[in-house]
Amino acid sequence: MNKFYYFKLALFISISFLLIFTLLSALNLIQSNEAAYLIGEASRWCERVSGGLFREPVNTLSNLGFMFVGLYMFWILSKDENNSSNPFIGINKISILYASVVIYLGPGSMLMHGTNTEWGAWADNLSMIMYIILPWLFNIYSMSKWSINQFLKTYLAIVVIYSIWRWFTDFELGINFNLFGVSIGLWVISEVLYRYWSPIFRLMSGFVGFLVLMLFGTMPNEVFENFNEFWWVILFWLPAILSNQQPKYSRTYKWFFLGMISYLSAFAIWLTGVPDHESCSPDSLIQAHGIWHLLTALSTYFFFIHFRSIKTI
Repeated sequence: MNKFYYFKLALFISISFLLIFTLLSALNLIQSNEAAYLIGEASRWCERVSGGLFREPVNTLSNLGFMFVGLYMFWILSKDENNSSNPFIGINKISILYASVVIYLGPGSMLMHGTNTEWGAWADNLSMIMYIILPWLFNIYSMSKWSINQFLKTYLAIVVIYSIWRWFTDFELGINFNLFGVSIGLWVISEVLYRYWSPIFRLMSGFVGFLVLMLFGTMPNEVFENFNEFWWVILFWLPAILSNQQPKYSRTYKWFFLGMISYLSAFAIWLTGVPDHESCSPDSLIQAHGIWHLLTALSTYFFFIHFRSIKTI
């Protein structure tokens, strides 16, 4: 098989999606008719809703950043030699999954901003979940006796269950459970555990999740005063329970920190991309939410390099 087969396949699928998506949009077959009354108004992400090709043109097209980054990952992986023990070097099941999920972040979000439909919002949310659960599951895989197939089956099971549950409920699954937000905590916890793994630290690692909550503005006292709302903090010890083996490799964490800086910067900008914010300019070609897309796409690349940076301890 040609070394660049998967890159060419990903490129073909990406271009095909863009052509079909644009054609269906031009024929007005996928836009929301129920929300047509919002045309001319600022969307919930600030940009003025258009009656043209895409409901939110800038917020739609800025998602091309994810597709470019994911395709670039496939290009890098295709040039690698396949003799590395690192699953993020060369073409293999895990590297293909990561690059594919990054690409899908683009179409998922495009379907929401381009159509303003409920099913588009579902596709967008699902793309976010498909990405964010991958790093912490990979970290657990790296600190356990899971086989690659066990890792992939666990990942697929979570995605399938979530996609069905989310379709019939809401963003918090009807049980005050935001899997995306919780997964950010699980990712950071698993990264710290990977770096400082020890039997004692496994017991303590869950408390790292409270530091993540504080970073996003939620104090520990708020958690315990409203435990029915924050019951999911018990999952902060999930990596400790499953990560029963010291990792065999070390990582260069500068790329992880660059990824976090990029993501947190994007999040700070995301907060300004709403109609009631003073900086909201619905008709501007520079939209805060569009910048969020581009910066988070960049962060996925930094995290990709982070996972590629391992070396034997």
